[in-house]
Amino acid sequence: MPGGTLDEGDVVGTVAEIVGRAREAQRTYEEFSQEQVDAVVAGAAWAAAEPERARLLAEVSVRDTGLGRVEDKIVKNRRKTMGTLRDLTGAPSVGVIAEDEDLGITEYAKPMGVVAAVCPSTNPAATPVNKTMMALKGRNAIVLSPSPKGASTCDLLVGYIHAQLDKVGAPRDLVQYLDRPSKALTYELMRQADFVVVTGSQKNVRAAYSSGTPAIGVGLGNAPVIIDADADLDDAAAKIRQSKTFDYATSCSSENSLHIHADVYDRTLAALAARGGYLLTPEEKRRLQDVMWVDGHLSGAVTAQSPEKIAAVAGLDSEEARRAEFFLVEEDGVGPDHPFSGEKLSVVAAVYRFASLEEGLDRIQALLDYQGAGHSCGIHTRTEEHARRVAERLRVARVLVNQAHCFGTGGSFDNGLGFTLTMGAGTWAGNSISDNLSYRHFLNISRLARVIPPREPSEDDLWGPYFERYGR
Repeated sequence: MPGGTLDEGDVVGTVAEIVGRAREAQRTYEEFSQEQVDAVVAGAAWAAAEPERARLLAEVSVRDTGLGRVEDKIVKNRRKTMGTLRDLTGAPSVGVIAEDEDLGITEYAKPMGVVAAVCPSTNPAATPVNKTMMALKGRNAIVLSPSPKGASTCDLLVGYIHAQLDKVGAPRDLVQYLDRPSKALTYELMRQADFVVVTGSQKNVRAAYSSGTPAIGVGLGNAPVIIDADADLDDAAAKIRQSKTFDYATSCSSENSLHIHADVYDRTLAALAARGGYLLTPEEKRRLQDVMWVDGHLSGAVTAQSPEKIAAVAGLDSEEARRAEFFLVEEDGVGPDHPFSGEKLSVVAAVYRFASLEEGLDRIQALLDYQGAGHSCGIHTRTEEHARRVAERLRVARVLVNQAHCFGTGGSFDNGLGFTLTMGAGTWAGNSISDNLSYRHFLNISRLARVIPPREPSEDDLWGPYFERYGR
């Protein structure tokens, strides 16, 4: 860390000073009206979505993290921010937010206080602004903890947000960040904040849950996607290509494995090949595996890198491989002995063949149990019953039907999921939520309860059917 490593006392003091300023700003902000809050949120969103700023944030992100593609990050910075603002616009978060006359309940929104938000290097602009908008919607202050490589992007973003806060008359200290991020500072921030939200490494997620502070963390992606026997293969291949290549697969929601019905296996591979997918030979697969996993760990040499770089690193020197937009490797196993069955965060997807949907779902659940528990699954099909069977059978929080996976799981303009970059995977993944993070996760709610006409049931109301079938 620049300037040397802080000792324990300095770490505590540094974080205490930041959190103290955040608390003072939040006390002022707590008195803002709904109209004022909505202006603050709109300003924070415009800080990242304004086209020139979205481009600069993308350029700095790719330059300093070495991950992803500038043009795609521009789209992500704008699309995610605009979608989130759409979800927040008109949503009540100040004062009375719900009233049920029949139950005599009135709900009042209250802020949580100071939010600690840990953000990954894969999305060093889109994720921080997304969390900031949601936290601000609840009249909270937020302190961002970027990855070390993402700190320069965060610095630029926070500067843009501060300029917007100035415009609407809100305290700048509502939004701060750790300018010299380290594990020690991040973990201390978790302890001193009122609420923690973590997107990124599972080590940080576990640290958040053990910090003593209420926390939300998310699990691994490793999304499997099914291509059913009756799927529109051209449509499926186009969406898979669009999703898998976007930002060089920095999204944990991009397709990591394709599970193809045997009846359409060859035709699906042909459709994928027509859209830039290259199926590796067994020898090429071995070479790619050697460079993708070093000492059992996924290598940064391929993570979120261009297909040209991956081909060069792995020695994939055929003309077809050099022209590929993404790579396919055939697999039949799951687990540590089959590393391609795990999350890859690269333009590489494993390909499996299945003869029946139940057979495919058995293997997909095993794959998710290995890596990606609870996160999501996709299916390309014309049969609604098959889509429902996937949702009934798999222990996942989201099942997308006929969609480009990386665009759909975190909310899309053509599905009903909320826009976010933080997707809970439920207790399956050790997470406290199984839905998409929203502003409501940043609210405390007070409930005013009044006397209503009694609703006391009789024994027969409660146990009538039971008594009839089983006796008393």
